[in-house]
Amino acid sequence: MSVEFDPWIFLHVNDSHLGTPRSYRFRPAINKRWAAIKQQIAAIDADLLLHGGDFTRDGQTHEFEYEQARDDLGSMPFPVHCIPGNMDVGNKHALVNGVKPRWDPQGLGWHDPDLNMTADRLDLFAEYFGPIQWTFVHKEVRFTGFYAAVAGSGLPHEDVFWGFMESLPDLPRYRHHVAVMHYWPFMESLDEPNWDHTNGEQWDNWYFSINPPHRQRMWDCLKTSGVEILFCGHVHTGRPVQVVDGIRVYRTQAAGNTAQLADRWDDSDTRFGFQYCTVSSDGITVKFVPGLDQCDEFGTFGPLGHPPVEERDYSVATEQPPLTPDQ
Repeated sequence: MSVEFDPWIFLHVNDSHLGTPRSYRFRPAINKRWAAIKQQIAAIDADLLLHGGDFTRDGQTHEFEYEQARDDLGSMPFPVHCIPGNMDVGNKHALVNGVKPRWDPQGLGWHDPDLNMTADRLDLFAEYFGPIQWTFVHKEVRFTGFYAAVAGSGLPHEDVFWGFMESLPDLPRYRHHVAVMHYWPFMESLDEPNWDHTNGEQWDNWYFSINPPHRQRMWDCLKTSGVEILFCGHVHTGRPVQVVDGIRVYRTQAAGNTAQLADRWDDSDTRFGFQYCTVSSDGITVKFVPGLDQCDEFGTFGPLGHPPVEERDYSVATEQPPLTPDQ
């Protein structure tokens, strides 16, 4: 028998990618789209906002962008609970014979091993935004956030991550459990293979998801802790909700950055926006809200992807003084 109570609202957003014209690259359209979405969000009588990571353009090398994002999110009229994204703390680790490789399977010059996440960057993120994994209860809903990309990294944070994840099933149960992660847990199905990052045809799958055995170990923690809703971003492309083991998986649209892999699916949603979630005695409903500014690109300068620090040209910055890498 359900217990009647007044409905309340929480919001979810990811991949706002706030940047600066002081950098070696800048896409003002992203900032403009996010500004409109942020204004929409702030006007809602919500209890809290979940941010699924990548709220900076290049936070992994510019502490200045942490400061910018902290002030930006701090102006919200309700609490904001954040997890990191790869552009905030660095990319997934990849080793070939125990060595971080320089490889470019797509011929794009996009990957640099020096931009893999580091312990120092994860710690710096925590100084600005709080722990990289957390769980709390609000009005009979448990909310959990985590950065799954530390799995397999070999960093000290990996042991802490698994200790946290494997403690979730033992925590008190509440009416609902909502989780948020940055990466997709899988591209299409839970049992898909271990993607080979040195194979150009598999690189996208490796880059955007969590490989076995970490995927299955993580998923078991979510399932046995009663997670009902899992939000994940990173790809910037919305997909229809997928129910796996009773968990509603929302692979969500970006709040500013351009959709990726959009041609891969006929039902891709490439709009910018956020998730409006209503908690009532009937359950949790999730509605996508498009941003009011779906502007095209304009005034863009600098490269895409993950260019090596030594190849960046900060002289192109349109605002002075330009930033300098702090790692």
